[in-house]
Amino acid sequence: MKNLAAIIVTIASALTLNAQEAINWANFGRYAAENDTIIAHATYPKVVLMGNSITEGWPVQRPQFFTPETGIVGRGISGQTSYQMLVRFRSDVVDLKPKIVVINAGTNDIALNSGAYDENHTLANIITMAEIAKANGITPVLSTVLPAGGFSWRLEVTNAMEQIQSLNGRIKEYAVENGIYFVDYFTPLVNSDHTAMSPGFASDNPGVHPNGDGYDVMQVVLMDVLKQLK
Repeated sequence: MKNLAAIIVTIASALTLNAQEAINWANFGRYAAENDTIIAHATYPKVVLMGNSITEGWPVQRPQFFTPETGIVGRGISGQTSYQMLVRFRSDVVDLKPKIVVINAGTNDIALNSGAYDENHTLANIITMAEIAKANGITPVLSTVLPAGGFSWRLEVTNAMEQIQSLNGRIKEYAVENGIYFVDYFTPLVNSDHTAMSPGFASDNPGVHPNGDGYDVMQVVLMDVLKQLK
């Protein structure tokens, strides 16, 4: 009986741990305090940028773009895929009641951060986020995946640019067919032969994350679209 009790306790502990890991997978805690403050004071932003480390690094490189005056807040989490963004979309976007959400997803899907990459599933996640936004009176803006010749943490991915361009084409096609605003970060950041991010705009090698100059380019492109929505 003692052995049975020990087994039951072990199983229960494992189930509890797995449940907690599932909750933590989307990293709801990353912006919980900031979100609570916004909601408590009803200081809702005009624009939320939803994304991964590329979005997370933007306020670090260019904090002047993320102020109460601009009304823009970032909700990027390093390493996240479209699957994780979809799970936290309500708490990090919908609950903040922005007028606009800019969705940038796909880099880490292609980098296999959530396992095998399936373009159809990634596109479906992006489309679902856009649909959730529209259902809640938020204007979605879809954006391209940034150019990346490869991933330093996933060297086995040797066709990154091919997959990025394929996904970007489908994101743009969906946006055009459904009257959704679209931001093209890819074109001004890609190198001359379309094989990688231009070194002058990259902070790493191979280039995945923009440097300050890269974010300046992204800001210009994004603001051109956001001005159309005001």
